[in-house]
Amino acid sequence: MREEVFEYKDGVVICEGYIVYDDKSANKRPGVLVVHEWMGLGDYEKRRARQLAELGYVALAADIYGKGVRAKTQEEAAALATKYRADRAMLRSRAKAALEALKNHPLVDRTKVAAIGYCFGGGTVLELARSGAELNGVVSFHGNLDAQKPEEAKNIRCKVLVCHGANDPMVPKEHVLAFQDEMRNAGVDWQMILYGGAVHSFTNPAVGNDPSKGVAYNERADRRSWEAMKAFFAEIFA
Repeated sequence: MREEVFEYKDGVVICEGYIVYDDKSANKRPGVLVVHEWMGLGDYEKRRARQLAELGYVALAADIYGKGVRAKTQEEAAALATKYRADRAMLRSRAKAALEALKNHPLVDRTKVAAIGYCFGGGTVLELARSGAELNGVVSFHGNLDAQKPEEAKNIRCKVLVCHGANDPMVPKEHVLAFQDEMRNAGVDWQMILYGGAVHSFTNPAVGNDPSKGVAYNERADRRSWEAMKAFFAEIFA
């Protein structure tokens, strides 16, 4: 596997992503964008990118915050995430820049591209879809579901998979129900899988395993959601 820092720009802002792919073949293949949690691009997203590359994809871990901008505390993370979630146009612009950078990679088949995201990143890939971006599908893992303008779901041109903890206290039930109505009303090809016993951040072992805190790793939900993503990719890239 070839792993390297991957710089690209959103306007004048330099972003420092991380790209992974098998360089033994020169054949084009599907590309998958990976969008980070609220702390910014780190080891967790790089590991996911490596896993995707092992499945045969070119995987780009995106950098939404910009080069050198990484949260050191949860307070900093909250401030950064809030800044971008309050300005959805800027959030979409950063996500689109990463998507185009991935599509322009010489080993990527531009007609077969998807985006996945975790927590903050899950909400980001849904915003990417709402923007009308050209891609085959998006997958949100325990992501934010709220939309500032639900009617924009009519712009979605791809399939949508949401993997969500059934006991997630960080995403209000009203947001879950509103998201379902948003997808139905727009006629989107969507799926939502709820994992019993899972709370927020259920795919990340680094958050610990105490569900009473509202964030906890759940091995079963992690494994099941990854398999659901693989089946989803098999469908959209067929």
